[in-house]
Amino acid sequence: MMTKLRILGYGKALAQKPITNDDLSKMVDTNDEWIYSRTGIKSRYVTIDENTSDLGYRASCMAIDDAQINANELDIIIVATMTPDKFTPSVASMIQARLGIENANIYAFDINCACSGFIFALKIAAKLLEPGQKALVIGAETLSKIINWQDRTTCVLFGDGAGAMIVSADENAQSAAFYLHTINDDQQVLFANGISLDSAEQRYGNIQMKGQEVFKFAINAMSEAIIKVLEEADITLDDISLIIPHQANLRIIKAVAKKMNIDLDKFYINLEKYGNTSAASIPLALADANDQQMLGNNKKIIMVGFGAGLSYGACLLQI
Repeated sequence: MMTKLRILGYGKALAQKPITNDDLSKMVDTNDEWIYSRTGIKSRYVTIDENTSDLGYRASCMAIDDAQINANELDIIIVATMTPDKFTPSVASMIQARLGIENANIYAFDINCACSGFIFALKIAAKLLEPGQKALVIGAETLSKIINWQDRTTCVLFGDGAGAMIVSADENAQSAAFYLHTINDDQQVLFANGISLDSAEQRYGNIQMKGQEVFKFAINAMSEAIIKVLEEADITLDDISLIIPHQANLRIIKAVAKKMNIDLDKFYINLEKYGNTSAASIPLALADANDQQMLGNNKKIIMVGFGAGLSYGACLLQI
């Protein structure tokens, strides 16, 4: 069933410290050419003294300003993250408190669907919103906290950041289409351990990934999600102005474009600056595209991503 959504505002927040490929070459056995040729990444940002809620709050303030609304007009806050500040309360609840929201009907919660999280959160918002209501949907991560900075296969990929979007349920808006799916990760190709039951030491595990398996999964998953969401909306690729993919690896995006015979220029790409920011990557890209005046005028766009789970999905909006 199609849901009618209107985007009211965009926001983003970058972490405090930029780290270039040359900076990483001083930490591990790597160099700029090796990283860029394999990933398309030149730099990324990491936090110094901020948490996920701090980044999410900054992105939220920008989205609220962009939407020209008062925070008390919000009815729902959903944060997609795999790196929350705490087990509880949720990052969404912490952001609600910092925004000073006194709306008696508001509720806030987090979801964890890794790099696919923002699309899943947007789908949830679309299902929960009643006519006239507004939702703040955020993707925020501080992945630097769960990276092994001595592992060159992963530390070169990830960065910290947040993106936010305010949407409303509006019968006069165009319909949104979604496609979401998860498959079993029986081989544990992408994961980060939590607290071990065998140890009293309470700490997170580092991100671990089987690169080639993730690469193959990502190409098939994103291609499938694009096809399925187009079928749901009953339109073709020719009707799409822009595709906002999860910013994981340039080679993955190029492979999807080649497999589906899509001009690479139709994909919005900013991973060179930020790296893979997991659930933040798609809303960060949306905010950047909006800043560059690439959105609006009733353009049809597709957001598509993949992540641990293994999860993947797409959303088609007219904005």
